[in-house]
Amino acid sequence: MKQAHIAPKNIATGLLFAMAGAVAFSGKAIIIKLAYRYSVDAVTLLMLRMLFALPFFLVIVWWSSRRATVALTRKDWLGVLWLGFTGYYLASFLDFAGLQYISASLERLVLYLNPTIVLLLGRVFFGKTLSLRQAAGMALSYSGVLLVFGHEVGLQGSDAALGAMLVLGSAVSYALYLSYSGEMVQRLGSLRLVGLATSVACVLCIAQYLVLRPVDQALDVATPVLWLSLLNATACTVVPVLLVMMAIERIGSGLAAQVGMVGPMSTLIMGVLILGEPFTAWIVAGTVLVLAGVWVCSRVR
Repeated sequence: MKQAHIAPKNIATGLLFAMAGAVAFSGKAIIIKLAYRYSVDAVTLLMLRMLFALPFFLVIVWWSSRRATVALTRKDWLGVLWLGFTGYYLASFLDFAGLQYISASLERLVLYLNPTIVLLLGRVFFGKTLSLRQAAGMALSYSGVLLVFGHEVGLQGSDAALGAMLVLGSAVSYALYLSYSGEMVQRLGSLRLVGLATSVACVLCIAQYLVLRPVDQALDVATPVLWLSLLNATACTVVPVLLVMMAIERIGSGLAAQVGMVGPMSTLIMGVLILGEPFTAWIVAGTVLVLAGVWVCSRVR
């Protein structure tokens, strides 16, 4: 359906949903950084987030499966396991681990390179060509991240390099999810696939904790960590997933992705106001370069 045929009310509602979803997603890094102030590790923090989110995702699976016309085959289940592992378990773990060493602003900028990483994976694995405009957009985005990274190295030292590499690994893992999820989205539906893949990731994160940490210490954390994890699971995980899905239904994935550019800016603002992170011209310039580069790439069909 062309955007011109979409009712103005649906466009306005879709834009609002897309913007709210992007801001909610970007709040995840802020909550994680706040939780780290209570001496909790990434394995425990990720387990708590997924433990609280699992019931909601199971409800999404149940709801979406009620109207499903396609039964899950063995191949579908293998695909769900793979997408749950790469898109939500591994990507989340690397992201949580990286946030121990870098600012929320740099983390969001690195993750926002995701569309450019998808382009690179398409070139490597599927033989797709890159246009000159796409290459220019990627150059803008990566130069912006390098600008902010160079500033952060001066503040955090070598830890910034480790954190940036972990978050970049998260972005690559999620790009793998995006690159291989297209066919399954068409077959199973986006809501059903998201519910199944995230449920798999929740189980993997809980199992990881049971293997690496004593069971009796699962809730032996500061009370604010439990509340922050519940907030992360709901307001920054389940709610934005639903908001973005509803936005895509109303305005399409392309426009929803462009509205999502408010995410890095909202993370930057919340990082300054809530976490007390530095606000400098270098960070602003890097953010503008990243957003401009992703916008240029998104304009190419």
